[in-house]
Amino acid sequence: MASLSLSRKKNATRNAAVERKNLITVCRFSVKTLIDRSCFETIDDSAPEFLNFASILEQILSHRLKGQLTWFGYESPRSFWDYIRVACSKVSHSCICSIENMENVSSSRAKGRAWIRVALMEKRLSEYITAALRDYKTTRRFYDDGAIVLGEEANMLAGMLLGLNAIDFSFCLKGEGLDGNYPAVIDYTPYLKFTQSSDSISSDEEELRTLGSSGSESSTPENIGPPFTMDENSWYNKCKRVEQKYRLALEQKGYLEELVRLREVQLSDSVTQNKLLLQRIKDTELNHKLEKEQLEYIIVELQDQLKTFHRLGHLSADASLSQISFDPGHSLDGNGKYDSSRLCGGKEDTPSLIGLCGSLTSVASYKSLTSLKSSECLASPTTEMTSPGLTPS
Repeated sequence: MASLSLSRKKNATRNAAVERKNLITVCRFSVKTLIDRSCFETIDDSAPEFLNFASILEQILSHRLKGQLTWFGYESPRSFWDYIRVACSKVSHSCICSIENMENVSSSRAKGRAWIRVALMEKRLSEYITAALRDYKTTRRFYDDGAIVLGEEANMLAGMLLGLNAIDFSFCLKGEGLDGNYPAVIDYTPYLKFTQSSDSISSDEEELRTLGSSGSESSTPENIGPPFTMDENSWYNKCKRVEQKYRLALEQKGYLEELVRLREVQLSDSVTQNKLLLQRIKDTELNHKLEKEQLEYIIVELQDQLKTFHRLGHLSADASLSQISFDPGHSLDGNGKYDSSRLCGGKEDTPSLIGLCGSLTSVASYKSLTSLKSSECLASPTTEMTSPGLTPS
């Protein structure tokens, strides 16, 4: 088990080294094609050589770039612009702030692509890359081990980009090339194709035919002419040329197989990331649904409490009105004021009236009635009969 893990680690290290070497080699080829193309016409967004170079540079700056940890513990993808924005912030008279404040560029990847174009037009792309690589602490914080910007290839990259300062670029920062929705795709076709003349093809076929038929010519009975003799050096040279061509074809085949393997690894990583994103979307939808249900429940409770509060308010208002209307000591006079003198000389309280007042008012109201009954304002029938100036009927 330990040997298996060790072999996997060695294979991963070897694959990372091959990937770094291939990207740097292809970048060197793309810079050369850009310089050759600039001798005949101006380089703009429509030039396929520039589009390929921009994709290669984006792949190099995104090689083994760390993700950004979120509050939920997930690692969200990050663009190389986040690294360039921090590492090149101290460059004098830089375009970082201008690109950060662009209105038509919103995504981080689009800002990184705009930075590549502006830096090329300013003829300062190599300067930006050199300044970013010098900030080793920031570079180490943004990239994992085995990244191109952390290896020896980074110095080669800055030197290669220095030759682009001789080219006059002209870009439109509002074109489709700044769209950050599609990934950077490298076209390896211009660097893999080779031309071969018909004369060399015929000579190769003749050499192979000669090598294949050399062993059977001596045993052929129809061969009645003089034997076909060649010296040993010529045979050795022919075999050497064939072997070199075979090795070249074998190396190209291995390179293409390595590219296919890398694409398969990238595809599997993309599928894994897609599954993680789908799971994250499901978890987010579930959390939103639970939060919505909780908020709806809280709203219903608040509405019930509000209704109860209004109902209690109406009941207290009705109770206060009933106390005022049935309180004998708060009768109104002609001017709308309470007059307690009218109660003097009124009729005697009967048990039915007291019971009615007790049923409509509170116990305190009933107590007020009984207290008024014994006060001086309420006169009993006996006092009315014995008052001076009145005679019984």
